[in-house]
Amino acid sequence: MAILTKEEAKTLLEKVLALSKADECTVSLYGYESGNIRYARNSVSTSGAESNISLEIESVFGKKVGTATINEFGDEALARFVKTSEELAKLSPENPEYMSVLEPQKYEEGIAYKETTAKITPEDRTKIAEDSINPCAEKDVTAAGFMENSKSFKAMMNSKKLFAYAKSTDVEFSITARTADGTGSGYATCDFNDFSLFDAKKSTQIALDKAIQSQKAKAIEPGKYTVILEPAASVGLIRNMMWNFDARSADEGRSFLSKKGGGNKLGEQIVDKRINIYSDPFNEEVPTTTWSNGMPRKKVSWIKDGKVENLRYSRFWAKEKGKEAMAYPGNFIMTGGDATLEEMIKSTKKGILVTRTWYIRSVDPQTLLYTGLTRDGTFYVENGKIKFPVKNFRFNESPVIMLNNVEALGKPIRINGNLIPPMKIRDFTFSSLSDAI
Repeated sequence: MAILTKEEAKTLLEKVLALSKADECTVSLYGYESGNIRYARNSVSTSGAESNISLEIESVFGKKVGTATINEFGDEALARFVKTSEELAKLSPENPEYMSVLEPQKYEEGIAYKETTAKITPEDRTKIAEDSINPCAEKDVTAAGFMENSKSFKAMMNSKKLFAYAKSTDVEFSITARTADGTGSGYATCDFNDFSLFDAKKSTQIALDKAIQSQKAKAIEPGKYTVILEPAASVGLIRNMMWNFDARSADEGRSFLSKKGGGNKLGEQIVDKRINIYSDPFNEEVPTTTWSNGMPRKKVSWIKDGKVENLRYSRFWAKEKGKEAMAYPGNFIMTGGDATLEEMIKSTKKGILVTRTWYIRSVDPQTLLYTGLTRDGTFYVENGKIKFPVKNFRFNESPVIMLNNVEALGKPIRINGNLIPPMKIRDFTFSSLSDAI
């Protein structure tokens, strides 16, 4: 029952709405089926499957809002569920920013659901673990990895007869490889909507090679370096920046997109002219569902030729400012260039190649300054060649400054549901060393 068809979801939502006595009401459904396998020390440690479906109702009286959630669907349970949300609404204070439920919207058919992924079996997951463990064991390298696949649906209906339905699939994989002496570590990750595109052996080989190459890392002085960032090294910084493209926080002076004296930086150049970032639910490499919170998703350009092309307006803030409201984007796509990773290395006189960053935390939201650590393969580059592995660094850097210091861009690669290119950046700030491998 976890995955309902469009017709089944509509029937259930209509049944719940018929029980409502609220001024306005929105009912949402979410269901998924997933499977996973985890391995460590070159042997499978856990495998499992999960299935769930939940129903949420938001009842409104005036501007008082109450919400309840349930995962049982008998008549008595549903009646109690609706009554609970209404009682909570009557007890709640008014929300001065409450926006009335949406009128019916038009949604295009999405492409995020793939049968190849929906049909993944436990045997498929076992084969993936085998294909990942065996090459590492043959090289006396220890593999630890996780693979999860899922199929899901979401649906919603409100008291103004809006109805939305979407389904999607996803498969995610990551592997960390460690050398026997504990001094080398490599990492690789990939994710797809379409399982047929997934190659566990290819990802494993990347992590395996990084582990062997990163053994016995040397310490070098922190400071400002030219860096070559693989997509796993920059995706966290880019994604954090893009989630801050919010019009209200910019208008209220709480954002890196706020202007001194008031207003926002819409239309202003904030990064290198080569930087273009957009969202598109219909991109074939990173498709997403075509609506969020009842609002249709569409292709939106956020940064064009280095300039702020759009900011995201919530329904409330759009009404306040006379702008068009936007749905939350489901992906970020950064266009790249034609430079290969090898060409970036070859053109570097002195620099650092970074495989991955992690544990990224905000330092100053108004300058978008972040701190974090490199991990799983960091290398010193000199005169166009990788010379030796180096100990990991802590960095303090802003993605805005980073994208103003671009020297070269490569072909975008899918990572964490986004498309991010490898990039060469000058004057990237490493603030201290880290002893972690």
